[in-house]
Amino acid sequence: MTDGARPAGSTSGADGPEGGETADECLDRPLPEPVRHRVIALASEGFGSLTPSELPAPLRQYARFTPSRRVKFAGNALAAALEHEPLFRQRVGERLRENQAELAAALEAGTAPPAADPLDVAAAAYVLRPAGWVKLVTAGGEEAQRADAERGGERARAEVARLREERDAARAQVRTETERLRAELDQARKQADALHRKLRSAHSDIKRGEAAVRKAEARTEEVRAETAAQLSAADSESRRLKARLAESEAALEASRKAAREGRSIEDMRVRLLLDTVLEASQGLRRELALPPAGIHPADTVDAVEPGRMTPKDIAARALSEHDPAVLDQLLALPQAHLVVDGYNVTKTGYPTMPLEKQRLRLLGGLSTLAAQTGAEVTCVFDGAELAAPVLLAPPRGVRVLFSKPGVTADELIRQLVRAEPEGRPVTVVSTDREVADGIAAAGARPVASVVLLKRLSRG
Repeated sequence: MTDGARPAGSTSGADGPEGGETADECLDRPLPEPVRHRVIALASEGFGSLTPSELPAPLRQYARFTPSRRVKFAGNALAAALEHEPLFRQRVGERLRENQAELAAALEAGTAPPAADPLDVAAAAYVLRPAGWVKLVTAGGEEAQRADAERGGERARAEVARLREERDAARAQVRTETERLRAELDQARKQADALHRKLRSAHSDIKRGEAAVRKAEARTEEVRAETAAQLSAADSESRRLKARLAESEAALEASRKAAREGRSIEDMRVRLLLDTVLEASQGLRRELALPPAGIHPADTVDAVEPGRMTPKDIAARALSEHDPAVLDQLLALPQAHLVVDGYNVTKTGYPTMPLEKQRLRLLGGLSTLAAQTGAEVTCVFDGAELAAPVLLAPPRGVRVLFSKPGVTADELIRQLVRAEPEGRPVTVVSTDREVADGIAAAGARPVASVVLLKRLSRG
């Protein structure tokens, strides 16, 4: 079917592009909205009888939709196709002639059925485009708008009447609710007055109670202060008595210990110092043994005699501070006591070894040194370095001590030096300058750790 063809049985005999449509007839304004909706509905109904090839390209995707869905989803596309696709509009008009033959025939004859719906007349005229269709569309749109306006006015009047009824009912309800609330307000005021009277009475009772509480609290504070003073005095007295008891127990235990040992600590210190002096005097006597000839006054004059060493020769015999022979001379003194800062020596000589092997190596060397010199040897280790108690059998001739928790090895060395009687030769091996200065002030001789390491390496 070509554009402009007329199907068989058409009642129109007009010539032109589409029936009675003339080239200069066109709408000068958009379709009224009610007419547009009715036109889209007519196009959707005629849509279903066409094959996809007879449809414009934009409408082929809606070919399988139901009429209601086409109206919903393809309304704008249908309106555009009716406006711009004459062939599609002609095919929709042919379906309209089949479904509404009487209306189509009347429009093409130039008249409209008197009882026809103005919207149907306007929509059919827009699709069929008979002569004068613009007037029919315009008149149908105006008639539909007037009908909508009348229906809107009726609905507005009905809405106004309904709102008036609701207003009257609301007023009546408000009056009823107001009267009820006034009655409740009067009752609430009476109750509030009664509660105010009770509240004033309760306030008076509270004030009297607060006064009684304050008086009781004051009395309680007095009693608490007196009790605290008595407890403080009793506590002070108890501490004083406990201190006296502890002193008495300590004195008693010291007395018992002295009685058991047969001598006191001071006696032991004096005896050790006496032994040191005696052995020193004996050694001095041996060192200063003189020939029977007496000393003459002339022998006291300082001069160089033939064949004797000069002061320069005597100075050449002095030992270096780092010479291991210095340590041998110190340990050769009577009652000599050698105190060794263990970890200071091992971490100077062999720091990469584990602590256990460091201790064993040092103690083995000290045992040999003690056997060679006969001196008293004490080796002190820092107890903070220990992860667990040490199971160690001290070697022969060496006393091994670990500092207690909270006490460093340096402090333990100072305690050992202070425990010795004044005058006993005590040598402390440590590179720690603070330790060296402290024990030197107490009368001991400090020796660097490297000197002991050299001496032990000599065997």
